[in-house]
Amino acid sequence: MPHARSGSDASTSGSTSGRTGRPRSAAADAAILAATRDALCDLGWSKLTMGDVSARAGVAKTTLYRRWAGKNELVVDAVAELFDTLELPDRGSLEADVEYVVLQFAQLLARPEARTALMAVVAESTRDEALRDRIRSAIVERQKRLVVLGRERAQARGELPYEEAGPLADRATDLIFDVIAGTVVHRALVSAEPVDELWVAAFTALLMHGLQGTAP
Repeated sequence: MPHARSGSDASTSGSTSGRTGRPRSAAADAAILAATRDALCDLGWSKLTMGDVSARAGVAKTTLYRRWAGKNELVVDAVAELFDTLELPDRGSLEADVEYVVLQFAQLLARPEARTALMAVVAESTRDEALRDRIRSAIVERQKRLVVLGRERAQARGELPYEEAGPLADRATDLIFDVIAGTVVHRALVSAEPVDELWVAAFTALLMHGLQGTAP
């Protein structure tokens, strides 16, 4: 799945379609994905075209089509690039890790290009199953890495019981991701309420202790 990668202009990557030819340029990929987000903010989904993106990025349309089959794939990858910047440094406890990643996620959603692009692809995916599948693979499944990392650290600290890899662990990962991502997206994009430190602390306490628990 094509998306921008760190490194020099000479760095290369293969195409998911198996095309051969000149090496990929990381700088060109980054420019194209940034131009896609800018165009989406200015034009909206319905008016955005591959021609708009190529003009903004300063590349030929053929360059776009060598990398992406069409607008759907391009826009999802432009969103995925933003989400790939999310990190989960070890903050010393599960609670601190959760608070950090929730705030980081909210800050990302506060960026106009992230908010506009995400809402556009989600809205369009309600009538496009292939687009929905691409969102799952390019964004949702990739970001579950943060949940897996957070659980592994918490288990190593003794904060969570160890659980063997398998279907039960996968279901737990899915549920945790859905609860955190769904809540933050609803709060930030649907309710349009602030995701500040006070709200994040209350949400994390609820997540950690449950509806019947008492936060320390």
